[in-house]
Amino acid sequence: MDDVANEADVSQTTVSLVLNHADGARLSSLTRERVIKAAAKLGYQPGRRGGAPPSRAATIGFICDEISTDPWTSIGFDGVREKAWERGLTVTVAVTRGDVDMEAAALEQLASQPLLGLIYATINTRLVHPPATLPRTPTVLLNCHVANAALPSVVPGELAGGHVATNFLLRAGHRRIGYINGEPSMEASRQRLKGYRRALATADLPFDPELVRDGNWQPISGYEGAQALMRLPKRPSAIFCANDLMAVGCYEALRELGLRIPDDVAVMGYDDREIARHLHPPLTTVLLPHFEMGTIAAELLFDMAARLAARPDQIKVECPIVERKSV
Repeated sequence: MDDVANEADVSQTTVSLVLNHADGARLSSLTRERVIKAAAKLGYQPGRRGGAPPSRAATIGFICDEISTDPWTSIGFDGVREKAWERGLTVTVAVTRGDVDMEAAALEQLASQPLLGLIYATINTRLVHPPATLPRTPTVLLNCHVANAALPSVVPGELAGGHVATNFLLRAGHRRIGYINGEPSMEASRQRLKGYRRALATADLPFDPELVRDGNWQPISGYEGAQALMRLPKRPSAIFCANDLMAVGCYEALRELGLRIPDDVAVMGYDDREIARHLHPPLTTVLLPHFEMGTIAAELLFDMAARLAARPDQIKVECPIVERKSV
């Protein structure tokens, strides 16, 4: 849908409304025609319902701690919803805000429905301790995991993502690469930093702690981190930001210093947020694959419900490079 939106010069929401035949949406006939032509040109077909549900269960339960503070959980939910509808199933969502009592009440309500299974999701990748009151149905963890691998989980391959991003900069000829990390306490920050360090080691380059700055995922920390890196006696020729929002701040800092991207300093982001394609120049970044993670979690749930295969302990989903113009 992103590709169709770009081709038709409309938002992804408009693409969804047109291709799902939302007749109540106030869209001009010209806009509808442009979206349909773009979809036909690219060969895009929205997910279609196909086949009967694997059981009499009518729904999948989707329980999460947050869904609106960042896009990731809702993107993962979209992957689950689309894959579920292909089987003729709907998805029932409960948002708990991390409240233990609200979670218990939501699980009790979900357990009263004819569930195929449950997907338990978190907005940040982390270790979780799911409640003992989980319904006795197949359960898959999305963007989280348990210590003893008692439940199957689907998470992003963050270490590999940090490695592929750094390696992309190395292959572009950079040998002194600054890194602006997220909050050090978070699993994503630790894993992306490990990937950065591993890529340097593979290239026989020493790790220089002066080139690493801790941030907080917000643009201001990207701005401050870039300013600090550019004050070093030996400046980096590239900066890898652990998310796109910090890359926004990094862009601002480099521009204030009169430096051009990518001519003077290359910039790499992470996440592939919507804003990445609208920066000047458009930001080269790493895709955080929550939609694919959602589809994989749903497929795992189908297999578990049908007892088709032994469940894996954990699936780590690839985080590929989205190449634009900032490197």
